Amino acid sequence: MTVDPPERVMRYLFRPPAAEAAGLLSLPWHQPLAEWDDALLIEVPQRGISRHVVRFTACDGRVYALKEIAEPLARHEYALLSEFEGEGLPSVSVLGICVDRPDAQEAILVTRYLEYSMSYRYLFSGPRAEHDPERLIDTLVQLLVRLHLAGVYWGDCSLSNTLFRLDAGSYTAYMVDAETAERYPTLSAGKRDYDVHLARERVGAELMDLQAGELLPGDIDPISIADGLPVRYAALWEEITREEVFRADEQALRVAERLARLNDLGFDVGEIELVTSPEGARLRVDTRVGEPGHNRREFARLTGLEVQENQARRLLNDVHSYRAYLETREGGPVAELEAGRRWLTEAYLPVVDAVPAELAGRLPPAEVYHEVLEHRWFLSERAGFDVGTWAAVRSYLQQVLPRTPSELTTPSVIADRGRSLDRLVTGRSRSD
Repeated sequence: MTVDPPERVMRYLFRPPAAEAAGLLSLPWHQPLAEWDDALLIEVPQRGISRHVVRFTACDGRVYALKEIAEPLARHEYALLSEFEGEGLPSVSVLGICVDRPDAQEAILVTRYLEYSMSYRYLFSGPRAEHDPERLIDTLVQLLVRLHLAGVYWGDCSLSNTLFRLDAGSYTAYMVDAETAERYPTLSAGKRDYDVHLARERVGAELMDLQAGELLPGDIDPISIADGLPVRYAALWEEITREEVFRADEQALRVAERLARLNDLGFDVGEIELVTSPEGARLRVDTRVGEPGHNRREFARLTGLEVQENQARRLLNDVHSYRAYLETREGGPVAELEAGRRWLTEAYLPVVDAVPAELAGRLPPAEVYHEVLEHRWFLSERAGFDVGTWAAVRSYLQQVLPRTPSELTTPSVIADRGRSLDRLVTGRSRSD
């Protein structure tokens, strides 16, 4: 391993597991990021716009984002992102910072690259672009509401500072940049309003930039979309936080409806406060602020798989359908856990295992399975009868999945790149 001379003493602060950072220590941290050898870096085609110098590298089969930033801001962001990860808030995962660099250089913040994530620019310019800014704004609004519920003032909410992951045909949004964020026990209405105001301005400018690049359809007005952001935010905030008053005899039904509505919106329920009196009942729901998990937990219980919330909701429906099929075929009840196990081995795994090696890694397995289900429905509608799973799989692998670009996070691609970097910084490969 290359050791810096004494005059280049630097400090590295890494979060556990520290072993993950070991392979990064040989990188030339004493040099400005802008001057690093291109051979040490990798291109991320879906990266967004940043006001800082940002570079990407791979090591031990993982991709990392390196951002050059003033040390106080780096320490602030490092601390906040560590908190967010511990609480399950949707944000990128921080690994560490490098400080005390020579010649009064700024610190470098190291975060783990969010696999299968896309920037808003990539979503509008990529091969799978669907030109749906309203759906993207809804996803961004949900992220902002989730942060505000956790007492987080973002201060720089924008499409550029957000990454998006496909989630059963929809998207899940993740916070990328937290250098301007502040944390409070609770967030005042004024702070929330100002955050929403800033988001509206930034989103409007970003959509106008897309329009100038001819990436927006002509019938979409960026200003109108941006003006709708505060309206969407206010409606979601009201739905999530409002107290509900109803007659005592409606108690069970109204509580169940409210909890189901919150789950459908992607929020988990924490504490429920129900105050009853002769005049009626008052319901207050404390919403959990971590990543949505109601369906994820149930799906994991039945199958052992960890997926995203919308994927879990869609796949749970398929598990339930498969259970009904088994009970009809076998003429008797099938336990939930048994149905989940058999769905996994008889339905899910055969489909995802059918993806050929040259297409593996284009999408997460759960998203592939969801898209196969959607493709089966589309083919069946067109044919006028159910074409069956395997006809849908063959058609999907021939016509749909090849149009999805090979992602940087394909394990084999990262592993190969990581081995190349090993040879460059240490002069040997892991197999030596």
